[in-house]
Amino acid sequence: MKPAGSNNKEKFPKDPSLALEQLMESFGSTIIRTAYFYTGDRHLAEDISQEVFLRAYRSWNSFRGDSAVKTWLTTIAINVCRDKMGVRMFAEQPTDPSRMERGRTFDVEDEALRRLQKSEILQHLLRLPLPYQEALYLYYYLDLDTREIAEATSSPEGTVRNRLHRAREALAREMRKEETADDGHGA
Repeated sequence: MKPAGSNNKEKFPKDPSLALEQLMESFGSTIIRTAYFYTGDRHLAEDISQEVFLRAYRSWNSFRGDSAVKTWLTTIAINVCRDKMGVRMFAEQPTDPSRMERGRTFDVEDEALRRLQKSEILQHLLRLPLPYQEALYLYYYLDLDTREIAEATSSPEGTVRNRLHRAREALAREMRKEETADDGHGA
């Protein structure tokens, strides 16, 4: 089954050099935001993004197009992040990539921390286990469906659906817990 829309391989040139330009233009911000989500470090995210597109360039002719290009690139990005971060990835909390500013010269980590404190939902999300954070990020931020998430994370689709379900439940519990605590202090 071929993916639908402009996200399939046939919409890109066969020449890897020409395809690379279009891939970077079409998916560059998605890949850097994904890397930033995993690392919380803009410079490392930029390095990872370069590595992702280098790997995509090298593999372009062998990519059969069985999945959407976005899913394929996201899979590469996740694998590069996991390679670079290793065990640290599971100890550190991902950062909200929508909070990442483009072209700014301030310290990204300080700004990310400041903005994290402002985002109530994100604070609750960051209390969840990493597999739940990852599932919610890929589903809601990157708009991947459960099949695409399963491909990108090398997990069974049932596991992805389970993680999404449990993540939503856990997030709701966290938010209710906060509401209960606020109600108790406000009365």
